[in-house]
Amino acid sequence: MTDAIPGSTWSTGRPDPEDERLVLRDVTVAYGCNVVLRGVNAEAHRGQVIGVIGPNGGGKSTLLMAILGTVPLMGGHITLFGRSAASQRSRIAYMPQREVVDWDFPVAVREVVMMGRYPHIGWLRPPRQSDHAAVDRALGRVEMRAHARVQIGQLSGGQQQRVFLARALAQEADVLLLDEPLNAIDTPTQEVLLAVLEEQRAQGRIILLATHDLVSASCACDCLCCLNQRLVSFGPVRETYTPEILAATYGGPIIVLGPAPPSERVHAHRAGDHPHHARPSGQGLGGLRP
Repeated sequence: MTDAIPGSTWSTGRPDPEDERLVLRDVTVAYGCNVVLRGVNAEAHRGQVIGVIGPNGGGKSTLLMAILGTVPLMGGHITLFGRSAASQRSRIAYMPQREVVDWDFPVAVREVVMMGRYPHIGWLRPPRQSDHAAVDRALGRVEMRAHARVQIGQLSGGQQQRVFLARALAQEADVLLLDEPLNAIDTPTQEVLLAVLEEQRAQGRIILLATHDLVSASCACDCLCCLNQRLVSFGPVRETYTPEILAATYGGPIIVLGPAPPSERVHAHRAGDHPHHARPSGQGLGGLRP
């Protein structure tokens, strides 16, 4: 069992040909001799949004990359719907952090979103009518159709986030991995993103949302996966959004006035709008590849 403080939950389950889960068992990742994530046990079911929280360097992005299969596992295994996650990459869509994207890359918005269709098209085939339709739907959903021909670097930060969200939506995947999508975006973009999360949840997607925004995580997510180079805790927001667990996650005192009620989870779009604050003390073109 993982080293976790009280409040951490996970169930083993048995292999099932109709398994509808993403399951991580004893997942350990190292870069060279440096172990950056150790012994993570967690699972997500269809229709769940899992918030992945923790300090810088705590392993949030590494966990998403491990699920995607872009970093090798030193130990453990990851399964999706009863099979190795590595064998089902086409069913996993990834939205990278803005910081890892080359915004000078000469590509237009529509071309970026079309990259989400490559798992369906293949590298040497032209897009079909169904692919163009999927791109149109995704652009419309994030309110970016009017910018379809604009070079990606000419957009605002919020618009760029919308484009990469649209790319993930266009893939029509079963699992969405979103790495810091709420970082430094405008309020309209945050509202679009949180509304999309609710829609994707209702459609039975599994969503992992890595974020530093604890208030939005407590409002938008069903469960929290608390990481600090190990699994500190995993479970429903009401059990994990506590001063003790957050302090263990961030290594310092946390002010928590209470967990966000489920009825309010999509209405707190800004930290200042919500009475339930959590603040860690002192916490203040690779991405364009399909």
